[in-house]
Amino acid sequence: MSSPNTRPASPPPSPSQATLWAMLLALLTAFALSQAYRTVTAIMATDLQSDFGLSAGSLGTFAGLFALSFGVAQFVMGIGMDLYGLRRTVLSVFPLAVAGATLSALAPNYGWLMLGQLLIGVGCAPAFLACTMFISRHFPSSRFAFVSGIGLGIGGIGLLLTGTPLAWLVERWGWRGGFVLLAALSVLAWLLIWRQVHEPAMGGEAPKRERWGAAVRRFGALFLLPHTLGIMLLGMVAYAAFLALRGLWIGPMLIDRYGFTLVQSGNMALVMSLISLFSPALFGRFDPGPARRRTWVVNFSLLVSALYLGVGLTHHAELNIALVVGISVLSGYSVLQYSDVRSSYAPDLTGRALSVFTMAMFLGVGLVQWLTGHVADWAQAQGIEPYRAVMITIAALLALGSTAFRWLPRLPLLMQAQGPQAAVKAP
Repeated sequence: MSSPNTRPASPPPSPSQATLWAMLLALLTAFALSQAYRTVTAIMATDLQSDFGLSAGSLGTFAGLFALSFGVAQFVMGIGMDLYGLRRTVLSVFPLAVAGATLSALAPNYGWLMLGQLLIGVGCAPAFLACTMFISRHFPSSRFAFVSGIGLGIGGIGLLLTGTPLAWLVERWGWRGGFVLLAALSVLAWLLIWRQVHEPAMGGEAPKRERWGAAVRRFGALFLLPHTLGIMLLGMVAYAAFLALRGLWIGPMLIDRYGFTLVQSGNMALVMSLISLFSPALFGRFDPGPARRRTWVVNFSLLVSALYLGVGLTHHAELNIALVVGISVLSGYSVLQYSDVRSSYAPDLTGRALSVFTMAMFLGVGLVQWLTGHVADWAQAQGIEPYRAVMITIAALLALGSTAFRWLPRLPLLMQAQGPQAAVKAP
């Protein structure tokens, strides 16, 4: 029997905004490293081809393996975060990235290099999803697009690393030195997350933990919803288009087409990365809301497709650089896709929907990089300039993804929320 002076335990105080931002920034360090890992090929491509005798197709497969393993692992990571929490999942899995980078630095042949990429992809798999789920859980829904845009921008620091700084390092110490640096930075990111991130309570009673079987069935149910297909098809090509250019083709294209040095092509990659720091936050800041957001997504996607077509069909260096800058600015619209996913599913499915969308997005990155590598091989065999064929392929994929998003079944939750006029206003 309790003493009359005993008071029930009060719930822990909610963390301050400063504390939430500090935890988010710590999680974003792992995301920044994943951005660096997925874009190193643009800087290492020439040396890897020289050391291992790789064709363009093999190089595309190497670049795509990170994204494929990253994307496939999203399914398990989403369930793991639901069952065990963001912190525990990231801390358990991210050491695989350190192991993969170390193995890549020591790789004696292409096979070991591919194994290193596989480990890196799985190790980085929870990095971005943890950030988006943290934002969804602990920031107001009205600020989701803006905070997500800031998160994407901060994560873009990893892209800065694989621009001029990594090009300078690779020129002096080789591509193996680049993997050593990334492994060391990954260790520091893991330590920061271990020290800084402690998930705040969601409020109310703790939900009963699901079993793995039930969690898998709930994930599978998302694929049965009619509007999921259009969301996934555009998701598979929108971000993949930018990553294929920034992470694989920008360096070889500038070197082969216009005689740029490795550092000069690294400078262009750095410019793209700097732009990517700010463009997602800009689009998030001007998010038009559910009624018009999907129209924006379709129109910007088609506009970016036209810019890729311009890069493929023109060979004027200054014009190509201007088109690449335009692609970098407008590709920030992809943050609106995350807002669209968040508003397209019931609240209890938001985390899983974001996980499925992230899986589609990075499977798309891997598939597009693999496909464009083989397109480049085919074009060379036909006597066609490979970069022309690659950029036209990317433009076509974006146009097809936009068409699917526009015309496949729409968003029933948004239709109900907006009333009968939604079918007219939203594509």
